[in-house]
Amino acid sequence: MVTCILSSDGNRSSASESNTTGITAFSLPGWQLALWALAYLFLILMALTGNITVIWIILAHKRMRTVTNYFIVNLVLTDTCMATFNVAFNFVYASHNIWYFGQAFCHSQNFFPIMVMFVSIYSMMAIAVDRYMAIIHPFQPRLSALHTKVIIGAIWLVASGLAFPQFFYSTITVEEGVTKCIVNWPEDGKVKLLVYHLTVIILTYFLPLVVMFVTYSMMGVTLWKQVVPGNQLVRVQQRQRHIAAKKRQFVKTMVAVVVTFAICWLPYHLYFILGTFRQDIYCHKFIQQVYLALFWLAMSSTMYNPIIYCCLNQRFRSGFRLAFCCCPWVTPSDEDKLKLFQRQSMLTIHKNHNKMSLSARKASFPETPNHQEGDLGFQLPSKL
Repeated sequence: MVTCILSSDGNRSSASESNTTGITAFSLPGWQLALWALAYLFLILMALTGNITVIWIILAHKRMRTVTNYFIVNLVLTDTCMATFNVAFNFVYASHNIWYFGQAFCHSQNFFPIMVMFVSIYSMMAIAVDRYMAIIHPFQPRLSALHTKVIIGAIWLVASGLAFPQFFYSTITVEEGVTKCIVNWPEDGKVKLLVYHLTVIILTYFLPLVVMFVTYSMMGVTLWKQVVPGNQLVRVQQRQRHIAAKKRQFVKTMVAVVVTFAICWLPYHLYFILGTFRQDIYCHKFIQQVYLALFWLAMSSTMYNPIIYCCLNQRFRSGFRLAFCCCPWVTPSDEDKLKLFQRQSMLTIHKNHNKMSLSARKASFPETPNHQEGDLGFQLPSKL
């Protein structure tokens, strides 16, 4: 976090402060360290529990294995990795300004956050584009499972390339007996560093958010203005209204995810933009508290998505009830099991019912054309 070893208000730390004592000018008092440790521990436990549960809900139930949900798995996987491999180690480093974990982990610690942040937001963008095509262009070919895997692989590959300079220039330094993990750009690389930071922020934050804002705005306008023609049968009207309602609910869910991500990460990005122009801010004691707060806010985005899915999506809510059925206050119902396990049988029942209903309608209403039968129900599922 800190690139200098000055104490608060510009006073220099004593040269006797060494790595062996575990004390620097940026070491926190015990009570502050305990409070921050509890806050970060809570974040890690919530993120791991929620995201692993979401992965289980999707991968363990065939009904949930859709193109959109594969992108969601990719998203929650990056959140899980971030909570597991980045939060705790960065907290230890930020709370003492001493690097304890060696050269190899120094490389990965600077490389990993940028990579997973890129993967997270581009997984969200892929979901937005996929839903945009399904809602705005419903008769265009949809992504296959193979194409979905190729896109996910490409996202990880581009993310690795974007984060590689952080990996390449990471190094361990010892300043006045204090070991630090820094990204040591070349002496003539100040302009390159600024360009790189701005490129990362644009590619991992502003550009994807603009794309998602446009796509979700267009989807919202289309869905909220959607009207079922009045001359259709009541059953068909109800069915199409139900489909439109599910799609609107999905849009609400993903908009909540995107807005949460944007709010959590914006202060963190602004912090590093300011630090690029004013590196002296890193030499003040107060900046440690600022960084810990901003880093916690950014990392907290890893624990909010499962909460959003559970609150706004019925199937995920059913999945969470099944996952935590051992808890005395959680009682899954038969309907919860039906939503996750009975895909094929339910589809068969609905198809048979629709065939019988269609035959009856043709006999009763011979003037009704075939294409008025609600053809969106199973071809364009709007579920997560």
